[in-house]
Amino acid sequence: MQILFLGTSPFAVPALHRLLQESKHTILGVVTQPDRPQGRGGRVSSTPVKIAALEADLPVYQPEKVRAKAFVEFVREMQPDCLVVAAFGQLIPQRMLDIPRYGGINIHGSLLPRWRGAAPMQYSLMAGDAETGVTTMQMDAGLDTGDMLMQAVLPLTEDDNLGTIEGKLAELGAELLIQTLDALERGDCPRIPQDPALVTQSPSLPPDIGAFDWSRPARELHNLMRGVSPKPGAYTLWQGKRLKITEASVREDQSGEPGAVLSMDHSGVTVGAGEQSILLREVQPESKGKMAAGAWARGARISIGDRFESIVRHDTQGATDGIAG
Repeated sequence: MQILFLGTSPFAVPALHRLLQESKHTILGVVTQPDRPQGRGGRVSSTPVKIAALEADLPVYQPEKVRAKAFVEFVREMQPDCLVVAAFGQLIPQRMLDIPRYGGINIHGSLLPRWRGAAPMQYSLMAGDAETGVTTMQMDAGLDTGDMLMQAVLPLTEDDNLGTIEGKLAELGAELLIQTLDALERGDCPRIPQDPALVTQSPSLPPDIGAFDWSRPARELHNLMRGVSPKPGAYTLWQGKRLKITEASVREDQSGEPGAVLSMDHSGVTVGAGEQSILLREVQPESKGKMAAGAWARGARISIGDRFESIVRHDTQGATDGIAG
């Protein structure tokens, strides 16, 4: 099969590697987002997929918009058998999906139809899902609305966060992609429409998504931390300064006023929430490195009854309201 690969983020790199190293398929070229300034210094950086493609001596194309007529015609002239799309970052127009014999195959980081959208891994963790996974999907012009082809499941534990599952799902998706492409060529690939009644959405998250509102239940706060760790990170405010929460757990044996320090010992600092409490084990003050929460509390001269500030995101609070587990 002659493949045009479209991807941008690190999630897409294992699929590209697997196609190169462990499949009979040929990659005609790689499409990725344009180089853009990154970080505080604004240094122009290539995407992870571009770096991987150049290392493999593959042609790289970086259109500002794949829906542009000139680029669609360029793809038509290339005559791929299939478009493989993984964490690309732009919607593919139907007129481009209609070009290849096998259309477009997307690797999506959830068990569709649950968590359609840009942030499926984050929402799965924030919802406290017991499992997540990857889906290969026959693309259409909608956002993650196409028929499902194959799925692979990844069980989740209380200790999982975005950092622990992203790489696992990327590798799982790469393996599933090869199985899907081979089945498509054989003509025996399953194709299952998504059940509209089971659809949930995972839209892009606002920059302040990790802010702790201590009036929320402890389990919800813990799941929020899991979904945004290590980046962009969960945080609270102490005396007007941001305190990043890098390790925490739910305490079911203590409860108290939301945001109030309930106890401190060698294991960390226990803080009251809307239900139960949160044990802060590791934190990161502004402009400092990570440290044990107990050590930070001693240095900051925290006392029982002191309060962390709640951050209520009035304009974007709905991003996580109503997430069902």
